[in-house]
Amino acid sequence: MNRFQWIKGKTWGFSVLTAALTLSATASAATADSAALKQRELADGLYEMVYSPTANALYVASAQGFKNVNGGVLYKLDPTTLATQGETHTDLKNFGMAADDNGKVYYTTNTLDGGVSKVDVQSGKVLQRLMFQGKDKDGDPVGAREILFHKGQLFIGGVADPGFISVVDASTMTLKARIENAGKWVTGIIYSPLTDRIYAANGGGEVLVINPGTHKIEQRWTPGDKKTYLFLNMAEDPATGRLFVTDDSKAKTTLVFDERSGKVIKCLEGDALGIKFNAKRNEIFISQRESKKVLQLDAGSYAVKNSWSFTSHPNSLLVTPDGKTLYVTVKQDFNDDSTTKGPDSVVRISLN
Repeated sequence: MNRFQWIKGKTWGFSVLTAALTLSATASAATADSAALKQRELADGLYEMVYSPTANALYVASAQGFKNVNGGVLYKLDPTTLATQGETHTDLKNFGMAADDNGKVYYTTNTLDGGVSKVDVQSGKVLQRLMFQGKDKDGDPVGAREILFHKGQLFIGGVADPGFISVVDASTMTLKARIENAGKWVTGIIYSPLTDRIYAANGGGEVLVINPGTHKIEQRWTPGDKKTYLFLNMAEDPATGRLFVTDDSKAKTTLVFDERSGKVIKCLEGDALGIKFNAKRNEIFISQRESKKVLQLDAGSYAVKNSWSFTSHPNSLLVTPDGKTLYVTVKQDFNDDSTTKGPDSVVRISLN
C-alpha cells in the first residue's frame, strides 16, 4: 500500500464478550429524520475538520485534486448553514487537523510532503510550518497523517515501516523528539484523560500506550486472536475505560479494548473508518465508507439507534463540544486517472 492508496482508501465491570455485533443499518436501525441533516457539496479532496468555539466556525482541510492540481485549500464555514466564510489557498495539500486548547489556532498535516502547518483561526493565515526529514522506500517524504494537540505539544504519526511519531513544540513549531519503533504506519492518535496516556494505532494491529511526558512506549496492545488487522481511528469513553478502534481493511470491525487490562472485550462487525464518542449523549458514531452510512450507536448496549445513508463515502467525523452536532465529510469515488466523480461534501447533522 503506497501513500496515495491509503489516502484514497482513507480516512465498570464489563466481562469479555466473544459474540460479535453486526453494525449494519437493518430494520433494527431507524433512519434519522432527514430534516436534521444538511449537506453541501464543497470541493475535491475533503478530509478532516476542526470546530473553533472562539471563532464560531467549522474548518475543513482540503487536498483539492490529485491530478494536475498543486496545493490545497483550508475552508472556514458557518457551523450552522455551512456557507463559506473564508478560504486559505495553500501551496501544500491538507489532510489531518487539530485545534489548540484556546481555539485561536489550528494545525493541519501536509501529508504528501511530510509537514505540518499552523493556521490562525481569525485571519486564516498560515503562521508557521515544519517539514520533517526523511524519505520512505520510494524516495517520497514520509506521510504525516493524524495529529494530536496535547499540552502545548503536537504528536504526529509518520506513515512508514517502521513508523514513528514526531513530537513538536506547538508554540515554536520545532521538533522536540521522535518516538521510534512505532510499528507499521502510525494511523490514529488520541489522548486519554483517564490514564494520562497517548494511544497510537498502527497498521500492524497494535495500540501503543505512550507516556506523554517521557515519550516512551510503555505497552503494546493487540487483539491476541492471530488475525490480521490494520487499525485506523480511535475514540475513548473515559468514564468506563473503553477504547474503540476501527479497522476498515481485512477485518472490517470495531474493537473495544478495556483500558485497564489492554484486552478486547467486544467486537463490532462491519466496515468502520471514522469513529467518535459523544459523552454528552453516551453515543458512538461510526462512518462506514464501504456501506455509505454513518451509524449512531448506544454506547451502553452497542445497539444501532439511527443511521444516515449517502450516495458516496462518509469519511471523517467531528462532534461539537456540546454534543449537539455531528459533522461528516463525504467523499466521491476516484476515477482511474486519479480524478474524482464530483466534489466532496460536508454534512451537518443536528442531534437534538
